[in-house]
Amino acid sequence: MYEDLGFERLLDADGFFAHLLGRSPSGADRKLLYGPDLPVVLLTGGPGMGKGRLLRAVHDRFARQVPVIRLDCASPVYADRAGSEPGARSAATEALVETALLLHTWRGTGGAFTFPRLFAGLAVIATGVADGTGASIRTEVERYEELIQQPRLLGLGTRDFWRGALLGAVRKMLEVLAGQTLGPYGAAALTALLDALFDRAAPRVEAELTRIYGEYPGAAGQPKHGLRRLAEDFRAGRERREDRERREDAERFLFRALREDLEAAYGGLGGWLGRVGRPGLLLDHADQPLGERLLRAVLTDRRAGQRDRVVIVGTARRADGGDFLHGGLPPRQMAVFRPADGVPATWSRRRDREGDLGPLSAGVLMLRMPFLTGDQLRKATERIQLGAEREGGAHRRRITAAVAQLSGGRPHTVIRLATAAADHRMETDANDRAILDARLHSPDGGPERRVTDVLLQELVLDQLPVRLAGEHHDQWLDLLTHLSVAHDQECADVLLRHHQAGRVLRLTAHQVARLLNDTGWPHCERHFIGDFGLRQLLVHRLYGLERDGAAWYADHHLLRDHYAVSEPGGSAFRSVTTHQMNHHLVSGGVDDVVRHLVRALPGRPRQWCEELLEIAQAPYPGGADERRRRAQGEVPLDGPPLRRTVDQLLHAVWLCEERTRPTGGEMANTLEQLLRQLSAMDFDGAGELGPTATAWSQLAVNEQPLLRCDCTDQLGRRR
Repeated sequence: MYEDLGFERLLDADGFFAHLLGRSPSGADRKLLYGPDLPVVLLTGGPGMGKGRLLRAVHDRFARQVPVIRLDCASPVYADRAGSEPGARSAATEALVETALLLHTWRGTGGAFTFPRLFAGLAVIATGVADGTGASIRTEVERYEELIQQPRLLGLGTRDFWRGALLGAVRKMLEVLAGQTLGPYGAAALTALLDALFDRAAPRVEAELTRIYGEYPGAAGQPKHGLRRLAEDFRAGRERREDRERREDAERFLFRALREDLEAAYGGLGGWLGRVGRPGLLLDHADQPLGERLLRAVLTDRRAGQRDRVVIVGTARRADGGDFLHGGLPPRQMAVFRPADGVPATWSRRRDREGDLGPLSAGVLMLRMPFLTGDQLRKATERIQLGAEREGGAHRRRITAAVAQLSGGRPHTVIRLATAAADHRMETDANDRAILDARLHSPDGGPERRVTDVLLQELVLDQLPVRLAGEHHDQWLDLLTHLSVAHDQECADVLLRHHQAGRVLRLTAHQVARLLNDTGWPHCERHFIGDFGLRQLLVHRLYGLERDGAAWYADHHLLRDHYAVSEPGGSAFRSVTTHQMNHHLVSGGVDDVVRHLVRALPGRPRQWCEELLEIAQAPYPGGADERRRRAQGEVPLDGPPLRRTVDQLLHAVWLCEERTRPTGGEMANTLEQLLRQLSAMDFDGAGELGPTATAWSQLAVNEQPLLRCDCTDQLGRRR
């Protein structure tokens, strides 16, 4: 129902994918983008940005018109299939075989595809089966026979290939060897297989195999040498880096053979008359090791001059696509577009100087996954929230505002929150985080779950960082939960040392920050968890970890006590005292913070206002939220006028800065009134607060942050 949410322009009849694949969803011809040097398209964006949803939508809309295959590179099925014969299979070869088999079943325009070139490579690596018997090799080769079981193949005389080289010679050879033990890696079978492939092959077939496998590294134009080297490279051990690279070279060449088979199917008069558009391979979770190997293979080939018409679209959580694209160098400018830009009409491979192949990133076109705009978010929420109409328009608007604020425009979060909140009653004075306790119905009839738990499962646990060591998998969510109250790396390291006590292998704040970046979560100079929506989920979980928020208070007390004795240093705060007061404020020390602010105000109003903003930029604990009432003087307070006014101002600023409650005109008036009261009092510098009253009021009435940071800038751009 929501597959096209935010992607309408990409998927329509004249959108980007229609022109990339050469056909509209209805089957009409479209002018092809780019070529013959096609870019690899990478969809970039962190968890919940809809990369997989977009790939599913592309497949669902276009796969009836052009052959489009979607693979999930995070699925364990490929490694599982390869595990029984590691010398003859790998996750990459299993993914290639699945792709070929799916294309072999294509029943659209032009009919099924066959893969004799790929088959030749698969047949020689089949000789690496574990027990080295002819029977095992025959069984392994027979796994791939379906790939060439078609009476005709345009462009490569399959009839000759099948009769002369495979159906007769290969099977006969395997039958003769079936009862023999052939020694390590089936060396005798490999020799016999190569002889069978070439000795009885038609001239056209031999020429084609020579063209492809004669170009294998070290083949020197000899296809038998190339296929033998391919088999040997594939069987190389995986302990040493050089051996792993040899296997990757073999896998890369097999991927090239598959694309060459597709190219042959489109070539010649028959292909020109019978086939339309371009074939596509969609790689979901392409930042996983399998996806990276496949992307590296095609990018390496195309950089070296190999040309094919296969549309490759992958996903990457990192904004720069991943380290492997940049060859160990800092990321450089890449070709980027966003859906709002329309269809990028031109693309060319970047070359910094003549003869320089450049990094793999030069062959990539980045498509940035869009956050939902304010209008898209409101329409999507209202469409999901039809049931909330019974509560009245004001309640619906309250829910819509809460979804917008907590999701930050991240499409998956919008869908989950709006769905869960459809039956959730939002109290007038509730913090927006109250909707995180809403229950989400299971689509398969299972038990309801809190939407917080569902989102954290889907955005964090189901999308662990690729480089996160296995010994940290069980604690990753808990560590992030505690880090939700951290601001900078020093702050985060204090929490990490405490919560990893007793573990031999520990993560540092620097490592966690890199892992978060690798996973696609944004950075903020004032918050260690730099995504506002994720931080709210984690903060909410932290408060509920133990009864009455005990875990919340323990973490803030730990940091409060640390900064009570910490030496000044680089920090997200102006001073360690301000940092200490921030954590003291949200852990029960409101009165102490007010006393500190009262003492610090005279003589330094400008610096004081900056410190006040830093102290008040903090999440509010769970439970009843009385900040609005306290800010407006509805809660009785003791003490002189200066203390009472500072108390009220602190709560007004805190309410505006947390950004999980509606503020608008009401709180803007309160801010201005309280600052003008202070400016009229008798202390040194009081009159300097007048301009601040005007500035803060104008920001608040327009729902703008009083203290800007990357988090608030991100929210502002998504409105």
